Parts: sequence; C-alpha cells; structure tokens
Amino acid sequence: MELQKQSLFSRLLVFAGDYRALLVWSWVLAAGSSVLSLGPFLCIWLVIRDIFGALPDVSRAMGITRFGWLAVGFALASITCYFAALLCSHLAAFRVEKNMRKAAMHAIVEAPLGYFDANASGKLRKVIDDNAGMTHAFLAHQLPDLAGAAVLPLAILIIFFAFDWRLGLICLMPPLLSLAFLRQMMGGERSHSMHQYMNALETMNTAAVEYVRGMPVVKVFQQTVHSFRNFRESITRYWQFASEFALTCRLPMVGFMLTIHAPSLLLLPAGLLLITTTPDYKRFLLDLIFYMLFVPVCTTLMGKIMYVGESVMAAQEAVGRVEAVLQTQPLAAGNYRGTLRQTGLCFEQVSFTYPGKATPAVRQVSLTIPPGKTYALVGPSGGGKTTLATLVPRFWDVQAGSVKLGGVDVRELPEEELMRQIAFVFQNTRLFKASLLDNIRAARPGAGRGEVLRAAHLAQCDDILAKLPQGLDTVVGSGGIYLSGGEQQRIALARAILKDAPVVVLDEATAFADPENEYRIQQAFRHLTKGKTVLMIAHRLSSVRQVDCIAVLQAGEIVEQGSHEQLVKQNGVYAGLWREYQTAIAWKVRRQEQNA
Repeated sequence: MELQKQSLFSRLLVFAGDYRALLVWSWVLAAGSSVLSLGPFLCIWLVIRDIFGALPDVSRAMGITRFGWLAVGFALASITCYFAALLCSHLAAFRVEKNMRKAAMHAIVEAPLGYFDANASGKLRKVIDDNAGMTHAFLAHQLPDLAGAAVLPLAILIIFFAFDWRLGLICLMPPLLSLAFLRQMMGGERSHSMHQYMNALETMNTAAVEYVRGMPVVKVFQQTVHSFRNFRESITRYWQFASEFALTCRLPMVGFMLTIHAPSLLLLPAGLLLITTTPDYKRFLLDLIFYMLFVPVCTTLMGKIMYVGESVMAAQEAVGRVEAVLQTQPLAAGNYRGTLRQTGLCFEQVSFTYPGKATPAVRQVSLTIPPGKTYALVGPSGGGKTTLATLVPRFWDVQAGSVKLGGVDVRELPEEELMRQIAFVFQNTRLFKASLLDNIRAARPGAGRGEVLRAAHLAQCDDILAKLPQGLDTVVGSGGIYLSGGEQQRIALARAILKDAPVVVLDEATAFADPENEYRIQQAFRHLTKGKTVLMIAHRLSSVRQVDCIAVLQAGEIVEQGSHEQLVKQNGVYAGLWREYQTAIAWKVRRQEQNA
C-alpha cells in the first residue's frame, strides 16, 4: 500500500519506531481524560438534584459532600490522564521528529547530485526542518485533542438524550449545522488549500534564502528588496492567496461561530415554552439547568474539532512532503571491480529529459574524447551543454544510450571510483563556511599543508592568500571573509588541482570572473588540464580556440564538430557565434575608449 493511501496516524507510526506504543497510549489516555471530564458536570447535576429534593431544608441534602468530592476526583483523574497523555505524546513526537529528519537527511545524502539543482536549498530546509516540526506540534499537542474530538461526540450524544430528548435535540441541531459550515471552510475545493498554502510558503522561503545570500550585492549596489523579483513576487503571491482564502471563509466562519453558540441562546426560551407542557416541572427545570451547564462543553468541543481539523490537514501535507523527499531514489550502485586502462570519454547515442519536462535536454548525442585530449562544448543557451557535462559524474543517469569512461559505463563504476577519476569545476562555486585550507583539502582530506599550498600556488591563489589576515587559515563565508566570484573560482581550481583526477569537467569556469581573474584562471587551467582528459563548456569563445576539438550543441543535438578554424570555414552555427562574439568584443573596446 502506498504511504499516501494510509491514514495519517499509520504513517506517523512508521517514524515512531520503538515509541509506537506511546502514541497509542497517548490516544487512549486522552480519550479517557475526555470522558472523565464529563464526570464533574454529572456530579454538579446530582448536587443540584439533591438540593432541589431537600428544599426548603437544604440541610437534608446528604449527597452534596459526596458528589462534591466525586467531582473533584473526576477532575483530578481527567487532569492526570491528560498529563500522562501529553507526556507520552511529547516523548513520541520528539522521536518522530528526529526520525523524520534523519530519514530525510539520509535520502538527501543518497540522492543524485542533479536533485539539488531541481530542489533549492531553501525548499529542502523547510521540508526537513519546518515540516518535521509541524508533525511534532501535531503529535505533542493536537493528538490528545483529536482523541477527545473522536470520543466525546458519542458520550455527549448519549447524555443529550439521557435526560430530556427535546432539550437534547435543541442542543444537538446547531452543532450539526456548524459541521456543515465547517465543511464549507475545509471541504471541497478548499481541501487543497493547505497544499497551495505550503507551496506558497516553500516558494517564499526559497526566494528569501536566495535574497539573504545575495545581500552583499544588494548593499554594494544600493538595491532594495524590489530588485529581487522572485522574492517580491513570492511574497505577493503568498499574501494574495492568504487574503483570498481568508475572505472566502468569512461567511462560513460567521455561520460556524453563531451555530456553535446557538444552544446557549436557544435553551432558555425553549425551556420556558416546554415547561408549561410538562407534568413534572421541577424535574424539567433540573434537566434544563443541567443542559445549560453542559452546553459549553459542546461549544468547546466544536472549537477543538475545527482547530484539530486544520492541524490534521497541515500535518498530512507536512508528512506528505517529507515522504516525497524519502521517495527520492538513489542512483544504482555500480559493481565494476576492474582497473580502468585509459581515461577517454565516450557518449553513445545519449538522450536525457529532466524530471517533469516533456522536451529532452539532449537527444541521441554521440561524442568521443580520446585520453589526454581537450574538447569544448559551445552553443546557444539551453542547448544541452551543461546537461551533457553533468551526465559524466552522474548528476543524472542517461535514459537512453550510455556515457563511458575508459570503455566502462559510468553506471557500472562504484561511486567512490567514479568520483576519484573526475574533478569538476562549475560556474556556481560552492565554498564551505570553513578555512581556505579545509575548503581546498576537501578534494583530498589526507593531503598535507604543503600539498595544499602547492595546489593554491598552481591555481594562481598567491595574491588571495597574501591579502588575507590568516592566509590559508582564514575562514570564508558566514563569520569570516567573502571572496569575489573570480577568487572563489580560483580556490575551486586549487581544489581540483589537489585532487589530481585524470578527467576534468569545466562548466563556465570563467563565467563570473573579471579580466584579471580570467587571466589567472586561464593560467591555472594549464596546470589543471595538463595531460588530462578535459571536457569544458564556455560562452567566451576565445577560451576554446586552442582546444583539440569543439562540439556545437543546439536544441540538445551536436550540429557541428571540429577545430576552431574548421568550424569558422564551414560558416555554420559556430561561425555565427564567433562573429557575434567578435562584434561584442569590438563594441566593448570602443566603449572603453570612449570612456577613457
């Protein structure tokens, strides 16, 4: 049975582990507490009955003390059961929250690297942190109320008709009507509102994380939040959804609040009308007093049902989103145990379509890169260059064809062996919030300080280390210093040089570099790529003129292939790109001369 088809309680029990019994006990104890909470009302009615029976000599009412202590006993027993239920639910909730987060983190660690391009860090943080926290709040606090909301209606229904069916019917009809209003607010199309609400929150959370990460740019260029369209639009969409939903609930909410309080208003006039038709007015008056004392319990119950219903919807959505992360399938582990005799790359009729997309990103691409050669992928944006490069380290697995390293399908290689063979530097450099030493040594944790310094030197990082207060031990990121895009790229290159893998994948490695940093990065490339099999992607065509071969991708297919000179002579797609690049360079030079 699929998890989504199981009840919320059953799905949460999966995460409870050894604490499942505590959840069950919490439910039982909370239900018992709810039933016991009705005891004091019955005792009060018995006290009033004794007093009525003893009038005018109240001293003859012998059961007042007994029923009074019995009411105290019921109240204490109810409180004790509820406290025990909360204790069990809190212990179980902490365990469920912990297990959900551990399971989600394990799934993320095992997920393919491409999963993180499709799922932003802000979204994943909210799923793992906030949604797991929502289930904790539901189990710890709403679960006992849910047990009461499930058991109390039956007990109340019995009590309603145990004394006077006419008064019971008067008390019962408004709550039944309130359920209709409650269904208007939470049923039908509005039952999907929680899903839309969580989507809006995730979108806003993701945009907020991106905005905060870009705060240095905001401060430098004196921009405002409105400069970040995604963040502003996500806030606007959330506000519009929340406002529209609240406005559509106005009338049902008014109806709900009126109907749950209606019994208190109806009992007195109805009682005055009915008392004239009853033969035993004293008994009827006693029953009327009991119903007037007991009706607030129904009001409280209906309020609990509303809030618990909302909590159940939120918890179901939260659990569903965590389960969606858990259902992420890791890439199949390879079992090749041989030794790679060479490091050439070969794409054979490769096709790949991103999840949720209809159009293939690459289709039937065939390309062979001999060992020790440098091939470049160029072409218009969206042509499939980055997709093709990410298929080598298995960010995603091909859906047709194969990618081979040294004649072996990369899907057959164990992950450790594949990662040992490949070093990759992408345009979005990721540095840890740690020292530069630890950032560079992440490529080879066992490397000594001297080896790290040599890699930094070869990556043209000497000027970076020289200007930092603690050199290689300087912490970058939050709580430390920040590096420019080009400087970060050189640190990433030092990491790749230290790894010394036989295959290098470069994706727009100079994308965010100024001219000075670009020159230093190109110098670092020479050390990084010397004697290696290299697959590089670049929009700056000047950086690919000297490569062994250029493959031009357009709409996911290789349309041209050859050296720079050969492709220019063909006067095809590459020649057009080269002319545009030359025109852009000339325009830039003229502009600089005019500003000089």
